[in-house]
Amino acid sequence: MAAEGQGPTAGEYIRHHLMHLTSQKQDFIVDFSVINIDSVVFSVLMGMLGVWLLWLGARRATSGVPGRFQAAVEILVEMVDTQAKGVIHNAASRKVIAPMALTVFVWIFFMNAMDLLPLDLLPALWHSAAPALGFNDHLRVVPTADLSTTLGLSVSVLLMCLFYNIKIKGLGGWAHELVTAPFGTSKNPLWALLLGAVNFLMQMIEFVAKTVSHGMRLFGNMFAGELVFMLIALLGGFAALSFTGGLLFVGHLITGTVWAIFHILVITLQAFIFMMLALIYLGQAHDAH
Repeated sequence: MAAEGQGPTAGEYIRHHLMHLTSQKQDFIVDFSVINIDSVVFSVLMGMLGVWLLWLGARRATSGVPGRFQAAVEILVEMVDTQAKGVIHNAASRKVIAPMALTVFVWIFFMNAMDLLPLDLLPALWHSAAPALGFNDHLRVVPTADLSTTLGLSVSVLLMCLFYNIKIKGLGGWAHELVTAPFGTSKNPLWALLLGAVNFLMQMIEFVAKTVSHGMRLFGNMFAGELVFMLIALLGGFAALSFTGGLLFVGHLITGTVWAIFHILVITLQAFIFMMLALIYLGQAHDAH
């Protein structure tokens, strides 16, 4: 990563931290044969943690005065249920979609929260264990800073939207909507064919745009937050190498603390936004144009 006997430069340090633990070397920008093992492992672990906490909250629920943990879970469930009722007007669908939205919020929150761990903690531990296991020493611990994770989540929402479009409107009704909305149709066969093609194209563009922007929004915010933590870590590194290290170290502590506190809001807000957009898109799948 750097010349022998020397530490990495700032650029090398950042590039190293942006490399994934992968199943094989990636030769192209888009290579679906490559699996980012670190993103898969940490997303599964955070999902298990979220499910366990929700299960624990349900198991410990009592009808008396709730404790702080039960109260927190109840507030969270009520918040998600209220949002679901506001956009999903089908009670039967809400029985599936509301728990899904709750799971998504908790899961994404915990994946985002991995950004609050000390930047070099887990990568340093992995660096000492990787050679013995036969892996490279790259490791990224924030799954939502990986575009493949966030696009995977948004594509899952897209598949649910397609399912509910067909379930609620019927295959024929949805197909009719694809060629008649948003510009309507015409009694003239030629104009009807032209409008149908334009409507279908606009619908496909809408589905693709919503899916890509849904995943990119979460990825962009978490990737930027990760980069800021790297820059703050570099500030601490420069403090150890400079004569004015004392001032830089104080700046490192202040900026790190301020950004970490602010980032708590970011990770929560991004989880909420992703959940709300999923609810809105699923609500649109229930509404006829």
